[in-house]
Amino acid sequence: MNRLVEGAFKGAAAGAAGITALNVVGYLDMVVRARPASTTPEGTVVRLSQMLRLPIPGSASARANRIAGLAPLTGIVAGLAVGALLGTARSAGWRAGHVTDGAGTTLAALIGTNGPMTVLGVTDPRTWSALDWVSDVLPHLAYAAVTVAILEGLDGQSVRPAQRGGRAAGCRKPRSRAREVTRATVRKATGRAGATNRTSVTR
Repeated sequence: MNRLVEGAFKGAAAGAAGITALNVVGYLDMVVRARPASTTPEGTVVRLSQMLRLPIPGSASARANRIAGLAPLTGIVAGLAVGALLGTARSAGWRAGHVTDGAGTTLAALIGTNGPMTVLGVTDPRTWSALDWVSDVLPHLAYAAVTVAILEGLDGQSVRPAQRGGRAAGCRKPRSRAREVTRATVRKATGRAGATNRTSVTR
């Protein structure tokens, strides 16, 4: 498999774990603060449907149910895409460290989820309160932390076998050279002894 494609798949898998962490933190915030679920994902689906002129079929209730199902899928797709992007970058040689990877992943996730909502006019981050920002940033930090950690673990699993193989091969080479030297020494000694015996017989 192409290295970049493999990296994208690993990143998507790590992103899936990150999405779980994001949801856990978000739901815990709802429990602690007794706040309602955000309606911006549903609003994004409606505005996107209108912009693309792709009506959501069904009666009013059926349409509402479909929108409720499509809304979280947009977040899942964004989370998988950000993870795949990070995995591809790491496969291409990007190694910036834990803090930089975490900060970059957090920023990418924030843009990937809030960007479309802002562009479509569903929300305006400039009007958010400090508490609104905390409620939005904390889940994305959890997403980034888990995604980066999982991806580093997956990268480590692919590197360790190669390192073991390299060390094993490196250990075998000196042994084979030593055997070759020993064999050469034995051959020389045997040749000398044979020459001495032939000389003695001739005399």
